[in-house]
Amino acid sequence: MLPSPTYVIGDIHLGAAPPEVERALLGFLRALRERRGDGTLLVNGDLFDFWFEWRTVIPRSGYRTLAALAELSESGMPVLFVAGNHDCWGGDALERGAGLRYHVGPWRGTLAGWRSLVEHGDGLRKQEDRRYRRLRSVLRHPLSARAFRLLHPDLASRVATGSSEASRTHRARDGGAGLRRVAHDALAADPSLELVIYGHSHVAALERAPSGGVYANAGSWLDAPTFLRLTPERVELRRWTGSAEGERLDAIDRGAEKALA
Repeated sequence: MLPSPTYVIGDIHLGAAPPEVERALLGFLRALRERRGDGTLLVNGDLFDFWFEWRTVIPRSGYRTLAALAELSESGMPVLFVAGNHDCWGGDALERGAGLRYHVGPWRGTLAGWRSLVEHGDGLRKQEDRRYRRLRSVLRHPLSARAFRLLHPDLASRVATGSSEASRTHRARDGGAGLRRVAHDALAADPSLELVIYGHSHVAALERAPSGGVYANAGSWLDAPTFLRLTPERVELRRWTGSAEGERLDAIDRGAEKALA
């Protein structure tokens, strides 16, 4: 169980995002650190536009954020990093070096008292993502990672970042509708689930599904610095405005049928 309140961010794409995005994120992380271990941070993928770990080298983009995350973890606040399609090649530098809990694939557990399923969201749409799923299986194969590691880091970084431009600069063409359907299906198929959190679409969302569960998406900081805040009583969509609380944009109470005004 990850303690309350749980803060959820994702799709920040450090290395491709403008400098002001990282400055805002660093302010957000400092505000969380000032809570002195109160709560949890969940990073739902694509924190980095590209992340890969060689034996002694890591990408330098986002190093200030990685240091801030390490300090946050050292302060006593657990940090769970669910990998995205841009940063699914993590390992020792994130886990032992920065003290993060790094997880590839769907994560199930309890977030601030909510029985939850968390996944970045890439490859989940049955029809639209079928070609991508084949490519993903190749890219994530251990032999592919071993071959990529043989490239010089400068060359490898140029290759990786050049191929990722489309997915970091555009919202999902369907406006997030595909992941919304996947989330509703997951909630309907498993009555024990109370909350499904996806990212990837770059479309912030917070809604109650027909089954009674809640679907949430923290959105992308490339568009606006939005995040989710979970407590045992409710799930909130908020915008970073200079404090850890931020501006509340929407909220769903655990027992309510509709979002709060």
